[in-house]
Amino acid sequence: MGAEQTRTEGEAPVFHARGLSKTYGTGDTAVHALRSVDLDVARGEFIVLLGASGSGKSTLLNILGGLDVPSSGELRFAEHQLSGASEAELTRYRREHVGFVFQFYNLIPSLTVRENVALVTDICSQPMSVDEAIGLVGLLPRADHFPAQLSGGEQQRVAIARAIVKKPDLLLCDEPTGALDYQTGKLVLEVIARINKELGTTAVVITHNAAIAAMADRVIYLSDGAIQRIERNEHKLAPSELSW
Repeated sequence: MGAEQTRTEGEAPVFHARGLSKTYGTGDTAVHALRSVDLDVARGEFIVLLGASGSGKSTLLNILGGLDVPSSGELRFAEHQLSGASEAELTRYRREHVGFVFQFYNLIPSLTVRENVALVTDICSQPMSVDEAIGLVGLLPRADHFPAQLSGGEQQRVAIARAIVKKPDLLLCDEPTGALDYQTGKLVLEVIARINKELGTTAVVITHNAAIAAMADRVIYLSDGAIQRIERNEHKLAPSELSW
């Protein structure tokens, strides 16, 4: 699919990637994790990255989030040139613009929900209130509980609150429902969809679950480090309508 087909009409993309490649190692042991990826992502878009293990999904997400750097190619976020950026510049980019949600929650066991979320507010300039972030994920009644007192789905929602409290432009999620059962996974997806819709946050979600693709604006299918195809959902489904 050409670049002109991958952006919202009349709007500059929030992400602009051309020829994005990533190789680990050299010579016979080299692993080509990404191969010449071209991609535009519009502001406020909900993207699902779909593909088998080793297809390049996590590598692409990590490069978009400034956790990794491409071996070659160009990557720009809004006015920020990310390809060739220094580590200090990437740190500032992550701090000011990106919220991450991973499969495992990485909460601090000795801190309450409120304290886990509040930690992030120390590194950003204009965070939302901690209770607002907790309220957005539906956990305000449990704000003074510790992680061990919460279910897996509740802990994942705390992780989302921690990611969004700094009001990021981007919410990048790597298998956010991978450790959750069917019903709990739907609750977490509802939170991510709400953040995308109500706050206008650009969301990119990795999943191996093809059913989740139905809630995205566009689905990007990866295989062997390359984009195989991109599909647009003309009629998105709500998380409550998904079945897998």
